[in-house]
Formats: sequence, structure tokens, C-alpha cells
Amino acid sequence: MKKYFVTGLLIWIPLVITFVVLAWIINTLDQILLLVPANVRPEAFLGFHVPGIGVLVSLLLILLTGLAAANFVGQRMVRFWEGVLSRIPVVKSIYYSVKQVSDTLLSSNGQAFRKALLIQYPREGMWTIGFQTGTPGGDAAHHLGNDFVSVYVPTTPNPTSGFFLMLPRKDAIELDMSVDEALKYIISMGVVAPPAGRARVPQPASALLNK
Repeated sequence: MKKYFVTGLLIWIPLVITFVVLAWIINTLDQILLLVPANVRPEAFLGFHVPGIGVLVSLLLILLTGLAAANFVGQRMVRFWEGVLSRIPVVKSIYYSVKQVSDTLLSSNGQAFRKALLIQYPREGMWTIGFQTGTPGGDAAHHLGNDFVSVYVPTTPNPTSGFFLMLPRKDAIELDMSVDEALKYIISMGVVAPPAGRARVPQPASALLNK
């Protein structure tokens, strides 16, 4: 009975968690419709609420914003809007901090979260997986030099919190696994191991950076 019960849990737990997360995302995005006048909402024409309309509206809004910002007029409007925000003391700090992080993470030519690294942490002889986020900048780069790499070490099973480390490039080994595979490995606390990669001699992160 215990064996069958555990087997049932292993089937239902992922399904329930997936459903709950999707339901939360859909319900959250559906709140955008509250900004639309009641007489033009889907409920006014259909007579009932349609879950997921907020998702479509959000995707359409993001797409239209990207199309508008891709031309000359849209870029002028973005610069004007950012100029307005830059004059508001508290909003300026929050907006530009978030913008800098998002530009770094989502930029197609950025280096953040492009490589999974194997490092010794929290002490020598203990190993964990981290993600390269770039190289030290500012005054830290002046003191450390060019032989260091910035690494984010996520906690498990919640990778949204973690530790930021600056360590020598020679101490960071590039792993032959994608960032998605590394994240699954971390979130599962080592249970879901990535497939074995091709056999090769581990290379430090500096080997890839110098290519």
C-alpha cells in the first residue's frame, strides 16, 4: 500500500503544482482587464468570464509595445518617458536598477546566465553549481583586476535567492550542460541529474571567455 501511495503522489504532485502555478499566472494577468472599461470587456459581450483573456491581452500589449519601440518615433517616446522618470527621485533609482538588470539578463548579446559553472563553495573541497553573470565592475574591478569572474550561486529549491561571488577565473570550471539543465538540477536538490555530456577535460571559464 505504501508503494502504491507514493507512486500516486509522484504522479499527482507535479500535476497539481503545475495547475496551481498556471492558474495563478492566468488569474494575475486577468487582473489587467480591470483597467478596461466594463462595457468593452469580454464579459459584456459573452455574458460570462473567460479565463485566459488577460494572458492574450498581455501578450498582445507586449508585442505592440515592442513593435512601437522598434521605430524612430517609438524610440523618441521611450526616451521621453525615461526622461520623465529620471526626474522623480525614488522612482528613478528603482526604474533604472530594474532596467539595467533586465537589459543584462534578456539581451541577446549579454553574458549573464549563459554559462553554468562548477565552483568550490562554501569552502574548499565542497562543490556547487553557479551561473556566470559577467565580470566584476566599478571599483571592485580596479582592486581585483581582469582575472576574476562574477558568479551567482542560487539556493535550493528556491533559485530566486542566492549569493553573489567574485572569484578567480581559474577556479570556475565551465560545465557541459545548459542553464536550463543546471537549474533543474539545483531546484530538484540533485535528484533530477542532467544527461551525461560528452567526455572532455573540464575547462575553466576563462577558456571560453578568451575565445
